Amino acid sequence: MTIEDAADFAGGADGFERLWTPHRMAYLGGESKPADDSEGQCPFCQAPGREDAQGLIVHRGSSAYVVLNLYPYNPGHLMVCPYRHVSSYVDLTVEETAEVASLTQSAVRVITAVAHPHGFNLGMNQGAVAGAGIAAHLHQHVVPRWGGDSNFLPIIARTKAVPILLADTRDQLAAAWAGAA
Repeated sequence: MTIEDAADFAGGADGFERLWTPHRMAYLGGESKPADDSEGQCPFCQAPGREDAQGLIVHRGSSAYVVLNLYPYNPGHLMVCPYRHVSSYVDLTVEETAEVASLTQSAVRVITAVAHPHGFNLGMNQGAVAGAGIAAHLHQHVVPRWGGDSNFLPIIARTKAVPILLADTRDQLAAAWAGAA
């Protein structure tokens, strides 16, 4: 059925443009989220085993790495993840804690150099009740923000318009990492 057929079926066009985001159904349906604490099922454990572009990895450190969020809130939404499968911030080693903090600082510098955001949201959600989509593997969000970047779409339609492809965002940030970090 085409969009035109759907409009005819529903009684005619309603004047609204549609922003179709069927890729978000994987997120809404829980695809790739670990069902338990199993490292083999965890996307944050699987990503480092892939090529950087395929795994959306922007930078690799010694105990943590930086990866694009597959379902970003905004363009350039990164996550800093320890390689080790650990769910709680207090369970990180001193070295992991230092590298997660350092990579978070570098991520802010790199995103600032590439995209010139007006601000950032930084944070960790620990546990499903706190909003962690993948609670079994700790990750620090680095979300660039611009004035007016929140509009009616997330509120009314539970949809976010992201104007740049993840592969293009990864390429830009990875290229800028060495110079700006």
